[in-house]
Amino acid sequence: MEPVRIMPCLDMKEGRVVKGVHFIDIRDAGDPVENAAFYQAEEADELAMLDIAATLENRGTRLEWVRQVSSVIKIPLTVGGGIGCLNDIDLVLGAGASKVSMNSSAVEDPGLILEAALHCGAGRITVAIDARRNPAMPSGFELVVSGGTRPVGKDAVEWAKRCQELGASVILPTSMDGDGTRKGYDIEFTRAISDAVRVPVVASGGAGKLEDFHDAVVKGGAKILLAASVFHFRTIRIREVKDYLSSRGIPVLKTV
Repeated sequence: MEPVRIMPCLDMKEGRVVKGVHFIDIRDAGDPVENAAFYQAEEADELAMLDIAATLENRGTRLEWVRQVSSVIKIPLTVGGGIGCLNDIDLVLGAGASKVSMNSSAVEDPGLILEAALHCGAGRITVAIDARRNPAMPSGFELVVSGGTRPVGKDAVEWAKRCQELGASVILPTSMDGDGTRKGYDIEFTRAISDAVRVPVVASGGAGKLEDFHDAVVKGGAKILLAASVFHFRTIRIREVKDYLSSRGIPVLKTV
């Protein structure tokens, strides 16, 4: 079994890290550069940064935020929000990101995934999938775009399969039902995605206790564990997660 990776996530708005519940009720969670440096010291394996207002404001990612955060870390940085074309990808990678994450733009133009994978290498392309429960969908999960504001009537699991076919190297599904609740990852959703694709799946949305990280791997099939609230507000430390997983027989990356 490959080591599981721990990925804190910086949701960005107006230059600050923020965190909501169910994609709303946003509150401040600190300075992005300070948080990034802290997570580097905490032995995070990767870092995600999402410009959560970019799509809604019809603009690209704030490149100055990417430059500031990338300047204080050595771990891989995945940046999402406002990635709508190859030029956006070039600008974000040029500002210091290691990978890019696409969401709404990929749904609107699936060919962008293939173009991006060919342009800069599939290993740099993550597709984020936001979904909510909807029994009318074959899998029970409906794809939602534009920061969780617009359901599109497509099955989220079928979309994950399509993203893999087009060249995505990582799938990052987030359940709107669990986001920010600290009641545990949506294991059913995570498992549905991980069973449907061969590429690594990121567990995202709802981590609240150490057992949740274990369940995401064992029950959900996740290879990367993303969390925000519990890390930002120091409820759980990254080293605690790694020690806990290791004690349960799950391999993790450790800094020598």
